[in-house]
Amino acid sequence: MKLVIAGAGSIGCYCGALLARAGHSVTLLGRAYVLDPIRENGLTVTDFDGLDYTAPAASLALSQDPTCLGHGELIIVTVKSGATADIADQISTEALPDVPVLSWQNGIENAATLRAALPGRDVRAGMVPFNVVPNGPGTYHRATSGEIVIESGPGDLASRLSSPDLPVLASDQIEAVQWGKLLINLNNALNALSGLTIVDQLTNRDWRILVADQMAEALSVLKAAGHPVASTTPLPAWMTPHILRLPTPLFTRIAARMLTIDPSARTSMAYDLMAERQTEIDSLQGHIIRLGRETGVPTPICTQVSDLIKHAPDHPLTPDQIRL
Repeated sequence: MKLVIAGAGSIGCYCGALLARAGHSVTLLGRAYVLDPIRENGLTVTDFDGLDYTAPAASLALSQDPTCLGHGELIIVTVKSGATADIADQISTEALPDVPVLSWQNGIENAATLRAALPGRDVRAGMVPFNVVPNGPGTYHRATSGEIVIESGPGDLASRLSSPDLPVLASDQIEAVQWGKLLINLNNALNALSGLTIVDQLTNRDWRILVADQMAEALSVLKAAGHPVASTTPLPAWMTPHILRLPTPLFTRIAARMLTIDPSARTSMAYDLMAERQTEIDSLQGHIIRLGRETGVPTPICTQVSDLIKHAPDHPLTPDQIRL
């Protein structure tokens, strides 16, 4: 297919390289500081399991001009949540009306934002479970495991996009899948505040207990709001806080069977905070806080974490400092 990836960031570039490798015609719509190194040296993607592939620059179309959206047979949106409304306007103006649009973004509301701006179009939510981080100009590293899930619909898009390097599954319960991912993504902010790698953070029981308490808080909100949650791990979502609170040796043995994490991995919000970029805190903790207000369920941890991210502390914090 002719694919346009609207948002050449870490996820967009990583997925774009592997979709091109699978034989699709891929256009990356992004900014010059991302695209220029790719023009010079190609797009290199690596992962925790030994993948090391460079997509030659000639195998990709690289554009800063949203008119490239008009060439796509499928548009995959990978911009940050705060840019969803803007990219929706560009799709409305430039893309052909029968072209499906997939949201491969964090948070719950992006597909709804796209649908509101693109009435009558085939717009589908999706969930990307893994973490991708920049590893130098034109180089992106996948640091955690998991398979992309997209909303079921016509055209069998999941199987058409799926490849051994980038499996894509379809689900008719995509909102529950997204809630499950949001629960996991609540740790993005805690990891950013910790200054630690994800592995170092999760091998510290004090940090895990804070992660568990935040997740339990969010689960209470989602239960009160009537939102089902599909876990992104083999364990039910309600069980995850209990597993996180276990002693470290037992937790480590169980976690190793559920998820692979590169020892150097940090969350995307950690990189955003270090680079003084806008974070997605309002689409993560912020969403739980808003639902908590609507349902009358207190959200003290999510509120405190959101406030700390927005005030960008200049030094790492401990779990006790976050709880204050």
